[in-house]
Amino acid sequence: MLGIAFGLAMDAFSVAVAAGLLLGKVTLRQSFRLSFHFGLFQFFMPILGWVGGVTVERHISAYDHWLAFFLLGYVGGKMVWESLQSEDKGFKTDPTRGVNLMVLSIATSIDAFAVGLSFGLLRVSVFQPAVVIGIIAAVMTLLGLQLGRRAGHLLGRWMETMGGLVLIAIGAKILVEHLLGG
Repeated sequence: MLGIAFGLAMDAFSVAVAAGLLLGKVTLRQSFRLSFHFGLFQFFMPILGWVGGVTVERHISAYDHWLAFFLLGYVGGKMVWESLQSEDKGFKTDPTRGVNLMVLSIATSIDAFAVGLSFGLLRVSVFQPAVVIGIIAAVMTLLGLQLGRRAGHLLGRWMETMGGLVLIAIGAKILVEHLLGG
């Protein structure tokens, strides 16, 4: 169960590193929002997957990797675009707020939905694993934010571009893994 939880938390960790890079200075509120939402979505998605059962799995598995790819690509592309705009706008997208937070929360927890489906197929209880998955995702998100923040201070202004490219790469990785593996 811990192996599954850490495996699922890796996308949340990677996105949190990118968010820390983007933000540079990470507030306590931003840390709480991102880790809470990533942990909450990682908790609920296995439960939703378990409830969804076999019928939904056939429909979702055909395109879940495409959904994650497009969601992460959209947010990452938006970050890259904004980083290349002139600095006098002073606008940076905060990945811990609004639509970006929801999109990233969904994109990083789609695999947890698939794990929940497999638990349902195996008739395995889902609540305890979902709690562990959510807690580990929240902790890994906090660690990723701090790592990204520290790297952002060292590398400066180009971190928003790098953060966006990292999100696009994570989306591409999810897509390639599913296309080659499934």
